[in-house]
Amino acid sequence: MPSFDIVSEVEMNEVRNAVENANRELETRFDFRGVDASFELKDEKVKLSADAEMQLQQMRDMLRGALIKRGIDVRVMDPGSIVRSGKRHIQELGFRQGIDSALAKKLVKQIKDSKIKVQASIQGEQLRVTGKKRDDLQQVMALLRQGEQEQPLQFNNFRD
Repeated sequence: MPSFDIVSEVEMNEVRNAVENANRELETRFDFRGVDASFELKDEKVKLSADAEMQLQQMRDMLRGALIKRGIDVRVMDPGSIVRSGKRHIQELGFRQGIDSALAKKLVKQIKDSKIKVQASIQGEQLRVTGKKRDDLQQVMALLRQGEQEQPLQFNNFRD
């Protein structure tokens, strides 16, 4: 019976490359000359630190641009709150990995409402969709691609 998995994953190697590119851009920007600002990737989180909150916003935009250039959807970014420590402003950006249960239930409901003859089941942080025909599975993929989701979805492990 044909099946495939719906997942939401982020390539951390590409995130690392984007952070390095953003750091290089930070060194060459005129408005950051003489400012102690940096990006740091640690434990799948990016730590932004700067002297002012406005500079943090500009740094987020630089990182967003670097992520887009590396082919990473920016909807996976999960910004934390800005912490002020003396004259430093620090913010941590996390990356959403996996499909949480609320989104999984929403996707299962969307698949069932479409009346396509497939079964969708939640398996941890991914969804498994099975059906009798390969065409039905491709219809489900097309349905989910055209719908606007909170985070990007990938389809893998397609078995015939």
